[in-house]
Amino acid sequence: MNERDHLIDLLIHDLTTPLSIVSASVVNLLYKSERYGSLTEPQKRILERILRNNRKAQFFLQEMIEITRSKEGFFKKEFFPIQKPLRESILEVLENMSSEEADKLYHIEDLDEFKYLLEAQGIFVEIRGKYCQHPFCHDQKKIQQIIRNLLSNALKYRRNRIDLSISGEEELVILIKDDGRGIPEGDQDIIFQRFVRLKDKRTGEVPGLGLGLAGVKTLIEAMGGEITLESHEELGTCFTVRVPPL
Repeated sequence: MNERDHLIDLLIHDLTTPLSIVSASVVNLLYKSERYGSLTEPQKRILERILRNNRKAQFFLQEMIEITRSKEGFFKKEFFPIQKPLRESILEVLENMSSEEADKLYHIEDLDEFKYLLEAQGIFVEIRGKYCQHPFCHDQKKIQQIIRNLLSNALKYRRNRIDLSISGEEELVILIKDDGRGIPEGDQDIIFQRFVRLKDKRTGEVPGLGLGLAGVKTLIEAMGGEITLESHEELGTCFTVRVPPL
């Protein structure tokens, strides 16, 4: 193990427990008023904000764990309907961006209704091919992580619309396209490097750590798949992921 990997292991180990304690403590304050006393509405809103951001940190930490495990070849082989990680990843992204919008979708089980409500937010979902009806075999959490990161990235850069399609007959094909300003040709070779964040000509640097796409690429390659992109300035960006079954 090199020094970098050792530092990552220490980071994961040292952050897991305190983040869990923060989350449990805030939940107790919010939902156990008989023990800890009642709260004013402003106090509740502040605690809810703390809880949301703590959960974001926990998600980020979990992604680091999943990437580290994938590099070591640890995968949970399971058959699952692709609709499940697709739905969960969409809800996670929306929760991070707007808990109100996520709340509207949480209890919608019907896929057609779910897709209809997403279209109102400019997210168009299509599932076709073998995995529309048959389960896919791989590590569900990692498929969910891939979709979540690519969708989150697309939402940062889109103008109005995102197209997300899943297809394939043997390998799983995930395509996510936004209608944003596109990636300049000179930057397309570096966006999968860690800590790289491209700047929007009008709004400046887009929020983020520059780790999402790097982690996705590492994860996909460890799964025996590949990720490619097609992008043109002012015409948007399309990421295509291909993952063979496990």
